[in-house]
Amino acid sequence: MKRKFLLFLLIMLGYSIAAENQNNGRSSVTKSYEINLQVSTLPEIKLGFVEQFKLPFLQGTGSFTKDNNISFSLGTEISPVSLNETAETVWTPIAFFQLAAGGRVGTGWNIRLFGSDVYGSGISMPDSSGETRVSGNGFDGLLYKVQGGAVLQADLAAIVPGDWNHLVMRSYHEINYRGYTRAAKNESWYYENDDGENCNGANYYGNLLLGYQMPIILDLAALLAEGDLYLYDTPNRSLWGDDRIRWTFSAILDFSITPKLGAALITQLRTRRNFIESNWEDLYYRNRTLDTSSPIHLEFRRVAAVLSYKF
Repeated sequence: MKRKFLLFLLIMLGYSIAAENQNNGRSSVTKSYEINLQVSTLPEIKLGFVEQFKLPFLQGTGSFTKDNNISFSLGTEISPVSLNETAETVWTPIAFFQLAAGGRVGTGWNIRLFGSDVYGSGISMPDSSGETRVSGNGFDGLLYKVQGGAVLQADLAAIVPGDWNHLVMRSYHEINYRGYTRAAKNESWYYENDDGENCNGANYYGNLLLGYQMPIILDLAALLAEGDLYLYDTPNRSLWGDDRIRWTFSAILDFSITPKLGAALITQLRTRRNFIESNWEDLYYRNRTLDTSSPIHLEFRRVAAVLSYKF
């Protein structure tokens, strides 16, 4: 726990240094804001605000080091069932590599929408019949996450200059620790109406993006593969497939409407586990049995749209 607080202190220290430099009138420090609105077919909606400081750091004269910098950002996210504060530091020591550290802390509440319960937070547990029930009230605990990761990225235009030569690749990998203050060891919990299969502990997340950037309104067309894996252990987890990596695949169209206004359209598929029980959707997830002969299938997840404004 001490290491988590130390990480947040380092992030806040970097933010304070950037703010102080900005207030002292050093033009090398840039400050920007972004408001973004996310909606999807699930349905879901989230509004976010991000404040970012960027300052040059260990810049060189070559093409790979001339833009070296450190950026600090603080953000607020609100949805119908959650409120989060976020912080992140990103260091770019060379054009094709970045190191990142950050975290979030927030809380959630539960609502009923269109005849269904929507869980912003809460403990997921079995009832006497082995089905899922949720324990929790709004604002009764904090949800938190700290993470550290690294980015590798490449752009063909860095080797073959040209406005139409931006064939890009970006891969990000992180280790994070997520938790819910109400949850005891091995207790499961919900976060923003997910499947309720989270436990306090370490996780791996990684992604790979392949795309093509263009000097037109359609700024980027890309494919994104994301994988996440629980690194903590729960008893007999292989019985319901808790030890398997979960994949999400996205097709992304990003539009640069004006220099400040942008929009993105994202279509997603994801892998889901197959279970033997016919009533598996009602059962508490640890009471399910993975069909090892055909453990996963691919299904449609959502279409999402993101509108962003920078100033």
